[in-house]
Amino acid sequence: MEAAIDFSIWALFSRATLPVQAVIVLLIGLSIWSWTIAINKRIALNLARRRSAKFDKAFWSGEPLDGLFDKIGAAPKGGSELIFTAGMTEWRRSHRSDGVLIAGAQSRIERSMDVALAKQSNDLQSGLAILASIGSVAPFIGLFGTVWGIMNAFIEIAAQQNTNLAVVAPGIAEALLATGLGLLAAIPAVVFYNHLSVGCDRVIAGYEAFADEFSTILSRQLGG
Repeated sequence: MEAAIDFSIWALFSRATLPVQAVIVLLIGLSIWSWTIAINKRIALNLARRRSAKFDKAFWSGEPLDGLFDKIGAAPKGGSELIFTAGMTEWRRSHRSDGVLIAGAQSRIERSMDVALAKQSNDLQSGLAILASIGSVAPFIGLFGTVWGIMNAFIEIAAQQNTNLAVVAPGIAEALLATGLGLLAAIPAVVFYNHLSVGCDRVIAGYEAFADEFSTILSRQLGG
């Protein structure tokens, strides 16, 4: 009676050829990388929302803008605070020592806030391109491992001149393991990318709305 063939994941990996093993290790690494990015980005988005909500409450509380700016100081936290600080810093710089406003203040303030907004957008969206790349590339990496594994399985069949299922099945199983891991890495990465992209867009939209509202407030003061 022939001994039973071990089809455990480790057994399939250990029997696979070196290129297929390299593909499996790479796909496992990509999967861990995508989960790490997704978890860190989810934490960052939650923190950004909490900080924005806290600052919005303080901003619309009726407290004087100068007082709020002095309270924040040189260590703003969160995107809204950074945008507010950038605008207020340029607002103060646009006044001469005698209190006269320097020409072009409105455009300089808006540019300062736009720069701060762009930095916050880049920070929030960092890592999303990696998730998109993993989601699109991982299935093809897995497919490469499968093609290579099946090729070697047929070579083994030809060498043994035997098409018995016991000869064919292990090689095919090893090859298909690469495809399965490719999908296992790609599917969560795509889901994470879509979910986090929507979250980032909502937070950035909130920053943009605040920047527009703050710019309107300053423009009224400039007009007055």
